Amino acid sequence: MFEVLQYEFMRNALLAGFLVSIACGIIGALVVVNRIVFISGGIAHASYGGIGLAFFAGFSPYLGAIIVALCSAIIMGVVSRGTKHRADTVIGVIWAVGMSAGIVLTDLTPGYNVDLMSYLFGSILMVPLGSLWTMAGMNLIIFLLIFLFYKDFLAMSYDEEFALAMGVPVGPLYFLLLTMVALTVVMTIQVVGLILVIALLTIPSYLAEKYTISLKAMMTWAVIISIVFTQTGIWLSYYLNLSTGATIVLVAAIFFFISGLVPQKVLSRQS
Repeated sequence: MFEVLQYEFMRNALLAGFLVSIACGIIGALVVVNRIVFISGGIAHASYGGIGLAFFAGFSPYLGAIIVALCSAIIMGVVSRGTKHRADTVIGVIWAVGMSAGIVLTDLTPGYNVDLMSYLFGSILMVPLGSLWTMAGMNLIIFLLIFLFYKDFLAMSYDEEFALAMGVPVGPLYFLLLTMVALTVVMTIQVVGLILVIALLTIPSYLAEKYTISLKAMMTWAVIISIVFTQTGIWLSYYLNLSTGATIVLVAAIFFFISGLVPQKVLSRQS
């Protein structure tokens, strides 16, 4: 079993799964409790427009994804806070436009010869060492921001009116959260692809929420659960010769459905 660790691509894949799990566990918990799963999905799919733009203009696809993901996050944040009764429609439009623009721009790229499947469904077995350092850096940024603003995020997530009364800058904090979602989405694209990224963001956090009583515990267990899913999915995909990103998500889905058979503890959330 462990002889495969002599291969650099396998070591990089396992480490990438570990690093992505940290971000998905922490940010996924906030996505679930703030009920912004649809916005997160919109950011993920809109970022494909950045990948297409990058191919067309000749620069890094992941830089393009970051730029468009951040822009989409800001636009969706403005819409979701300003016109809540029409927010889902606008987010859906941005979602569709981003995907469509990405496809059209890749079609228009001269001499275009890139495997789109690697961006749609991930290419974790091809993650280079440089990307691992980038993931580690993003994780450090996310961890520091959560450490600094944990109490504010806690207040905003469970009682926005109380948070406002206590002087918490809910507006800027909300946009900060969406920015971290955008960074996490781009980081996760290499592991499971933008089509499946929302599953890795939400399933571990959903499972953790069922059996924890605080946001901090939820984040911790979501990270642990996500690590189990990614590592199990990587090993299974290697030995069964399956698509790694899809295998990771299927492992998560199996646990998701099994959890429905396990009685949920009736617990009140505490900070």
